Amino acid sequence: MMEAPLEVWMRGPIAGVPPLLQPVAHALLQAKEELTKLLTDFPDERLWDRPAGVASVAFHIQHITGVIDRMFTYAKQQPLSDAQFRYLQGEGIKNELLNTVTLLEQLTLRISEAVDELKAIPEETLTEERGIGRKKIPTTCMGLLFHAAEHTQRHVGQTLVTAKIILAREVNET
Repeated sequence: MMEAPLEVWMRGPIAGVPPLLQPVAHALLQAKEELTKLLTDFPDERLWDRPAGVASVAFHIQHITGVIDRMFTYAKQQPLSDAQFRYLQGEGIKNELLNTVTLLEQLTLRISEAVDELKAIPEETLTEERGIGRKKIPTTCMGLLFHAAEHTQRHVGQTLVTAKIILAREVNET
């Protein structure tokens, strides 16, 4: 019997990522692995399905990518760009040009970039104040990075359930 692969956090530290940021890196990399496994061969024509009115698989993948991008931007004390605002406005809007492969490639790229960005964050800055959005809602650098990770995991779970419902319906329809 083949043993199940260890979850990312059980494999040890991610090289170059500061110790206090390891959980963020582990959560993001776990999300990438789980979504890649789930959505490889996911039917493109089902990406925008909303069973029982829940958010689509495409929305979740777009949203995860966008949240990581936005939270890491705020962590660097930078405002969102016009491109980031356009991306946010487009999350969940059906776009026939997007397919599963493209969405996963965008997600994988953003997670890889995020892990690289974690490597450059000095641990002594983690408790420094940061602001969210135009209102500058107070938080810390660590708060933003942690939120990117936990919010990602929340949407991974929702994606897993939605995709399984869609795939089960597809099997029943044939």
